[in-house]
Amino acid sequence: MACALPTQAPLAATREAELNGGFTIARLKYTGGGDWYSDQTSLKNILRALKERGDIRVSQVEEAVVTPTDPELWNYPMLFMTGHGNVKLSDDEARALRSYLDDGGLLWADDNFGLDKSFREVVKRLYPDIPLTELPFTHPLFHDPNVFPKGAPKVHEHDGGPARVFAVVKGGRILILYTFDCDIGNGTEDAGLYDDPPEKRAAAMRFAINLATYAVTH
Repeated sequence: MACALPTQAPLAATREAELNGGFTIARLKYTGGGDWYSDQTSLKNILRALKERGDIRVSQVEEAVVTPTDPELWNYPMLFMTGHGNVKLSDDEARALRSYLDDGGLLWADDNFGLDKSFREVVKRLYPDIPLTELPFTHPLFHDPNVFPKGAPKVHEHDGGPARVFAVVKGGRILILYTFDCDIGNGTEDAGLYDDPPEKRAAAMRFAINLATYAVTH
């Protein structure tokens, strides 16, 4: 697909600069009736945790919100999306998002229970020839900087299955990460919003740190 924003600098170079200039992430706003705005405190808490850890410079305090066709999209090497319901993209949005991903961007989608069917349909539209593939536990995502030998932590019960992490991989690079039946987003929200023990919340935050680390180092 042709790039919707051809004048933008390559995101691969942008991500390299993040190691020195500061990590940034934006929430992806979509249409279709799904609550794209759910997990409202997750990103600010992840940003704070990264800043406190100190391994990655963070140049952002509050979350940013972008749409697939927003020119500001290109300022964020990592996108976060979540929700409980339907996800839709127009043809222009699909072209713009694919251009962003092909040019070095990374999308992290976290199923908040109910996102799965429509999200998988969106992925097929974006990359009809590249299936979502479950990542093996040997993948660096599960080992740097925090070790998860059995995969992603499971915060909330959804369909009763194990926590799973899928990806769209192109040319050896992950373009889309999909955390399913985990609810990492809920686990990184403010304490007290859910009846989650501290150890689950801590594990969710450690895994989110792994995701951010992967985004700025690959």
